[in-house]
Formats: sequence, structure tokens, C-alpha cells
Amino acid sequence: MAQHDKKAIVIGAGMAGILAGIKLKEAGFAEVAIYEKADRIGGTWRENTYPGLTCDVPSHHYTYTFERNPDWTRHLSPGAEIQAYFEHVVKKYDLEELLHFNQQATSAEFIDGRWQLTFSDGHTDSADILIAATGVLHKPRFPDIEGLGSFQGDCFHSARWDHSVSVEGKRIGVIGNGSTGVQIISALAGTAAKIEHYVRHPQWIMPVENGHFSAAERASFQDPEVLHEAMQFEIYNSGVERYTMAIVDMESEGAREMGDICRNNLEQSVSDPELRERLRPDHAPLCYRLIFSPDYYQAIQHPNAALVTEGIERIEANGIRTRDGELHELDIIVLATGFHPDTFMRPMSFKGRNGANLDTLWADGPRAHLAVTLPEFPNFFMLNGPNGPVGNFSLIDIAEHQWSYIAQFIDKLVTGEADEISPSISAMQRFETEREAAAKETVWFKGGCNSWYLDHRGIPASWPWTYSRFVQEMSAPVWQDFECVKRSA
Repeated sequence: MAQHDKKAIVIGAGMAGILAGIKLKEAGFAEVAIYEKADRIGGTWRENTYPGLTCDVPSHHYTYTFERNPDWTRHLSPGAEIQAYFEHVVKKYDLEELLHFNQQATSAEFIDGRWQLTFSDGHTDSADILIAATGVLHKPRFPDIEGLGSFQGDCFHSARWDHSVSVEGKRIGVIGNGSTGVQIISALAGTAAKIEHYVRHPQWIMPVENGHFSAAERASFQDPEVLHEAMQFEIYNSGVERYTMAIVDMESEGAREMGDICRNNLEQSVSDPELRERLRPDHAPLCYRLIFSPDYYQAIQHPNAALVTEGIERIEANGIRTRDGELHELDIIVLATGFHPDTFMRPMSFKGRNGANLDTLWADGPRAHLAVTLPEFPNFFMLNGPNGPVGNFSLIDIAEHQWSYIAQFIDKLVTGEADEISPSISAMQRFETEREAAAKETVWFKGGCNSWYLDHRGIPASWPWTYSRFVQEMSAPVWQDFECVKRSA
């Protein structure tokens, strides 16, 4: 596409921000700026470097469709390889000149038809189009445990792993049993002198193999046709649809099948009946984000590993005191306690048209029309925004579908067909009413657990329909739901 004089700003240089930068260049934007609060690209894969970090999406499906990677070493990619992949993409598509690091946006306001931004160092910038690619899980959640600051050993969040601290031969306590906690236990069970997993609510584990690609396989993948065949798109896409249908319908065949696999995995993998019962969840499979692991049950049965379910009373100078009165003496405490899932662009001040304020709009929790746009916030688009699909599938794929949707708005803005585009208030209210009703029918709501998918009202905040519906919704905007304003010359 020929270049034009519109300018776009992207907030965030993780997976989605990189995608936006590439696509904006392809769309003819001569001016694109990508602002990143950290000192380099990568997002999730920059922040998380803990032992055992692995993506739970098959490697060849966790790539951009336009930049497949034939060189993955494992069926499920290690985090460092994913970070290296994104660094490769940035270089190949010449994004370095667009990137501005250590620049945290503090405010954005739509004034006289343009977005005006201020950053933490005081400098300002403006653009015709604003893209938020800030990610979902980027603000670490620290547990509210008495005495957390009194521990005299090393203590850090899993997303702030201190690699200067040796774990070999140490007594380690890991608090939190999502995918992160499970991966850390699996990685360190044979290294630590003692490793304890502090678990309030055991979760279901889906068994998965994580083999290595052979040198011959990796060589063959250099041929795009061979790689395309190896990716088995039909099987993978069918699995994603089956997974999302299982969330929507607890009585579906997929839900029963996946539940049976998880239950059989527990029964067949844990030999000690007492430990097996302590590891048995009290909720329906898929109620939490499903954990995929090839070896957690084996790791927690390691002679140096222990499951602790008594509950934490407080943290003391020498370790963790559980509610049964026992002091567990430790050298290292790892907080695998997740993130705040409702942050998105905040804490930045965000103001739209006609006095619209993000804090007011999101007073009852983050929401957006089809997870992408907001009423009275013209020419503003989110990738992986509120209420979007978040699950055991590729968020790169989700972001690419969202970009195809966003690109149709951008085309109208670039060609001058419209100067301002945003959804109507009634359209978003209608969508949100339908979304909440559907969310109350999902396993997240009915399955008996209190996951991070739930908002402060206990209503699931994620996409409550199937993957195929998401793809359909992203294929084309319903234009009558949008206000397309053409300003007078």
C-alpha cells in the first residue's frame, strides 16, 4: 500500500505490539512509534525467565502466520526460544527504528481529532490512531500473607526471577499452583535439597508430551510445505474448537473426554493413595485455566519434593509457618502467585471524546466491544483487550484475527471515508449484556472454582463462546454498531 500521512502510536512491544508495528508499516504508515515501558521487546517472554518456563501451545502454532519458525527444538517451546523468535522478527521486519524503550505512557487524551500522549519522562507525542498492545498478564500479584517482608532468605515473584540466586541444594518453597508453579516444581525437584509446593486448591493436570525435534526434522521444516503439513492445521483447529466448546458446554463430548483424561492422569500417575487424594481437585476440569504438564505428578513424588496443603499462617524470618503450627525452614521463597488480570492500559489516565474517562467506563471492571473498541474513544483499538479469548491456545492467533478486524477500521480512516470511528454506547451495552449471560453458562461460572477469569462480581470476564464464533465476529465489523464521523473541512 502507498504511504500516507497518518501517524499511529502503539503502546507495548510484546507479541501484539510487534504484530501491530509490522501491519501498520504494511498499511502504508510512514510514521509509527512503538512505546515500551521496559528496556527491550518481548512482553511475557521478557518478563518471565523462571526455570522450566514453557509455552503450553504447540511450538509451530505459536508463531505469526507470516513468519513461521522451522527451528523450534521442542514440541512445546522453552521461553528463551520464544523471546529469541520475537527478537528475530523485530530485526527481520526492521522495527528497531520504531521502538522507544523505557517509556511508560502516563496519559492519553483525544483532543481535536488526535490522540495526545504523555510519558513518564515528561515528553509528549500525538497520533491519529492509537493501538493498545499492553497485554493481559503483566502486573505481578503479590500475596497478602502476614510477615512476607520478614523472611531473611531470598524471596521473589516468579516474573521477577533472581538468577543471581543459586537454587542447587537449597530449600525452596513455591507458593501458587497455576502453570507457573507447576513448571517450577517440575524443573527444580531434582535440583533442590528440598522443594515444597504450597497449594490451596489442587488443579487438574492434562498430560502432554514435550519431545525434541530431531535435527532431520528441523532440516525438513526449512521447506514451508513440509512444515505446513507437519502443523496439522485441521487437527489443531478442531482441538481448539473442542476445547472452547467444552468451556461453553460442560456436558459436551469434549468436556467429558478432557475431564476423563485429567482424572485418569491423576489415578495412573500418583501411586500413594493419600497424596493422590490431596492432589484431587474439588472442582470441574477446565474451571481454572487447564494446566498442561508432562511430569508434574512425577516431580511432586520426588524424594526431595513435598505437597503442602495445610494453609499458610504467616511467613517468618526462617521460613513459612503453616496453620498446623509447623515451621517449614527455607532458603528461598518463590511467589508463583500470578498477575492482576484487569490492568490492561492502567494506571495511565485515559480520556476520550465528550468527557469520556476510562476509570468511569471501567468502574465495574474492564469491558470493551468485542474486546477491541470502546465507545467515545475514537480511532483507538486494543489487541487482547478485555473480554477477549484467553485460554490454552495461541494468543498470537487471536491477535492476528483481531488485527484483521482492526485493519478494516484503519482503512476507512486512511482513505478519508471517516475521521473518527468508535462503537456506539448501545452496541457495547448490548454486547456486554449478551456476553455476561453467556459467561454464566460456562464452566468458569458453574464449575465450582474461584479463578482469575472471574471479575469482582464473580462473573467470568473472558470470551464465553467458541473459537469459531470469535473468528466469525472478527471477519468483518457490523458497521451499524459503529459511529463513523466525517468532520467538516
